[in-house]
Amino acid sequence: MITGLNIAKQSRQAVVGLTQKRFAHDLVVSPKTGRTIIKTGSGGRSSSNGHVITVFGCTGFLGRYLINRLAREGAHVIVPYRDEDDMRHLKVMGDLGKIVPMEIHLRNKDSLEAAIRHSDTVYNLLGRDYETKNFSFADVHVEAAGILAELAQKHDVDRFIQVSSMNAAIDSTSKFLSTKAEGEQVVRSIFPTATIVRPSFMYGQEDRFLARLAMSRGLSVRINGGKTKVRPVNVSDVAGAMHKMLDGDNTIGETFELVGDQEYTYAQLLDFIKEITNLDHGDLNVPKPIASLMAKAMNLLPWQTLGADEIERMMIDDKLTGAKTFADLDMEPTSLEITGIQYLRRFRTNLYNDEPLKKGVVGKKKTFHTSYL
Repeated sequence: MITGLNIAKQSRQAVVGLTQKRFAHDLVVSPKTGRTIIKTGSGGRSSSNGHVITVFGCTGFLGRYLINRLAREGAHVIVPYRDEDDMRHLKVMGDLGKIVPMEIHLRNKDSLEAAIRHSDTVYNLLGRDYETKNFSFADVHVEAAGILAELAQKHDVDRFIQVSSMNAAIDSTSKFLSTKAEGEQVVRSIFPTATIVRPSFMYGQEDRFLARLAMSRGLSVRINGGKTKVRPVNVSDVAGAMHKMLDGDNTIGETFELVGDQEYTYAQLLDFIKEITNLDHGDLNVPKPIASLMAKAMNLLPWQTLGADEIERMMIDDKLTGAKTFADLDMEPTSLEITGIQYLRRFRTNLYNDEPLKKGVVGKKKTFHTSYL
C-alpha cells in the first residue's frame, strides 16, 4: 500500500542517489610529480576530469577528433593557434570556459611556454606534409618538438605524447620520415617518459588520403604500379587510442604503431574506391622518376599540391617494427571496408548516391531513365 511515508522515503532516496552521482569524485595521483588530479561530476562536458591539457597542432585533421574526445569528459583544453579562423570550430567542443584558445608562434618561445605552464599533459601533433619558405621539416618535426619537450620538463608536465609517423627512420629516403624519427630521438632524450605514437595514413571525413585518391576524374594514377603496401587507419581510432594514453600508466615511455586491420596495395585501394563511387576510371602507371619530376614542377604553383617527398613516401611499404599496437590498449581498429562508404559516398554522382555498397562485387551501371528525375 502506497502511503505518504513511503512516497517521502522514495523521494529522499532518489535525491540522495542523484546528489551522490552529481558529486562523485575520483583521485588520480601522478606517478611522476605526485600531482593530485581530482575528477568531479557525473561525467560529460559539464563535469571536470581534473586535467589541463595542451594540444599543439590541434587545428589539423587529427586534432579536432582528439580535442572532442578530451573535452567531452570535462577536461580543460588549451588550444594553441596561429590563425584565429583555424580554431573557431574547436570552441564548441567543450563547455563554457573549457576550451582556451592561445595564440602562439613556433619561434616565440614565450608564447609556447604560456600555453604549457599550467598543463599536466601535452600532446604534440605538429607536422606538415610539405615544406614552406617559412618552415622546413626539421623546423617543425625536430626543433619545435625539442622546444616543447624542454618546456614540458621545465614545468613538470606529467605526460608528453608525441605524434610521429609510421615508417619513421633516420635513414629513410623521405625527408619527412627521417625528420620525424629525429624528432622522436630529441623528445626522448629530453623527456624520457614521453609516449611516441606512429599512425599510418589516416582517413576520415576531412582526410587528404582517400579524398585525394578519389578526386581523380576519369583517370587513376598509379605510382610504382600501385604496388606499395599500406595499412590505413581511421582517424577516430587514433584519437581514441591517444585519449586512452592520458591516464594509462602502461603507455608511459612506450612507442605505439597504430595501423588499420588490413593491408592494401594502392592498386587495391583504387579498385575499392572505384567500386564504392561507381566511377569507371582509366588506369595510368607513372614511374617514380616522372612522378617526382611532375611533383617538383607542381610545387612551383602558389597553392599546395602533391609534393616530391610525398611521392617518396608513396613508395615505402608500411612495416611493423614490434612496437605496441591497438591490441595493447584493448582496442580493435575499424575496418575500412565497413566505414569507407560514409567517406566516399560524396564522390558518387547523384544517380548512384543512395545505392548500397555491394561488398566484393562491382555493381553494374544503371541506364538512365526519366523515372529517375
